[in-house]
Amino acid sequence: MTTHTPEPAPTTGTGGAPDAAGAPPSPIRVLVADDETLLRDALEALLGLQGDIDVVAVAASGTEAIAQITRHQPDVAVLDLQMPGADGIEVTEQVIAAGVPTRCLICTSHARPGYLKRALEAGARGFVPKTTPAKLMAEVIRRVHSGQRYVDPELSAEAIAAGDSPLTPREADVLELAASGAPIDEIAQRACLSPGTVRNYLSSAALKLDAPNRHVAAEIARSKGWI
Repeated sequence: MTTHTPEPAPTTGTGGAPDAAGAPPSPIRVLVADDETLLRDALEALLGLQGDIDVVAVAASGTEAIAQITRHQPDVAVLDLQMPGADGIEVTEQVIAAGVPTRCLICTSHARPGYLKRALEAGARGFVPKTTPAKLMAEVIRRVHSGQRYVDPELSAEAIAAGDSPLTPREADVLELAASGAPIDEIAQRACLSPGTVRNYLSSAALKLDAPNRHVAAEIARSKGWI
């Protein structure tokens, strides 16, 4: 009579997971930071449908994003460019300065060439507009996680065509608001600045663009793709 020796049970790791040799790759751990609740929740839900992506934290401000990144150390942080507390670029700078291994991806509705250059100089690994389809966004996150960079092709082409803007991001912000003909007080309210600070930014922008007033400065900046 032939004796059959049972095969040993598979080795399991912590929590009963298969050993490293047979385990599927761990999901990409992601943080989503955006001060607009609808957009933040929508992106969290859409990314949650991807089998290889796990949204481990969300944040509604730059300050909260830094705290959550420090706490969870996600693989990738998807950061809105403009948030209260600290913008996405400032968050990126602080994450890198702190030595946290999280890779930062900027997602914005203000996709101007000047912001792109500043984001890349700060160490961002990607820069995409908020109009990016969910499927592509997931792929961008995978690329960033793997160590690649990703910049939206259209924005990259615009940045090359426009050349380097002499305007700071804040000057570009107030100049864009001024382009619609809004009065100083309205620009100040929308930009969360004092009227005096707005006047200073507009004067500086006009001087840099050799324009006689803010309206001409806005036209020049828009023709160059800087706002």
